[in-house]
Amino acid sequence: MKNREPFILLFAAIYPTLLTLLYFVWLADSPGTFQKTTFLFGKAVQFSLPLLWVAFFCHEPWFLRRFSSGGVREAVGFGLLVFAATLVCHYVFLRFGPLSENANAVGAIRSKVDAFGIGQPALFILFGLFYTLVHSGLEEYYWRWFVFRRLARHIDRRGAIFLSSVAFMAHHVVLLGSYFGYGHWLTWFGSLGVAIGGAYWSWSYHRFDSIWPAWISHGIIDAALFTVGFLVLFHFA
Repeated sequence: MKNREPFILLFAAIYPTLLTLLYFVWLADSPGTFQKTTFLFGKAVQFSLPLLWVAFFCHEPWFLRRFSSGGVREAVGFGLLVFAATLVCHYVFLRFGPLSENANAVGAIRSKVDAFGIGQPALFILFGLFYTLVHSGLEEYYWRWFVFRRLARHIDRRGAIFLSSVAFMAHHVVLLGSYFGYGHWLTWFGSLGVAIGGAYWSWSYHRFDSIWPAWISHGIIDAALFTVGFLVLFHFA
């Protein structure tokens, strides 16, 4: 079974990008309910894969470790630094820069939010809280605990950090490219930031042997992104 793991990891690396293309791009003109159903089903498959492979096929123990304070201070500092940088970028590059002149990007964001049924401020905030508190942890479990950790068993650690971070970045290219265009510098600037964040979280996971610091840091940064989304959509900036 272990000799099949590289193929499982290859699938795990590309699946989130394929899922994003499916519900975000290829089904963009479909009814919102269909998009949401595809999103939820696809996410269920994604986050079930690591547990099924590790626990049921490899018969290895799986558990969530108790919270440890190791690395948390660093994680909070990194998250707050990126949070501040994100707000600065919003005002410098987006609010008074390219996005302020790009009604198509704002319209695309609004259309996608409406399709998912979160076009009202309260619903958008609730969705943002879910991503900040829960989805960030699920992504760390998927990308760091599973993809990076298992990949590091087959190649050297630096290679595992690089490949898992690029794979983590890939579906964000689809997201940003759908809004700004794949040739726009903002798409690749934002995607590079995602890759750097992924590399940092993999390095953090390696050093502290825990997803807690990365989860906390990831959650803070997701909060920053949803804050910017709120400002863009509801014009409170």
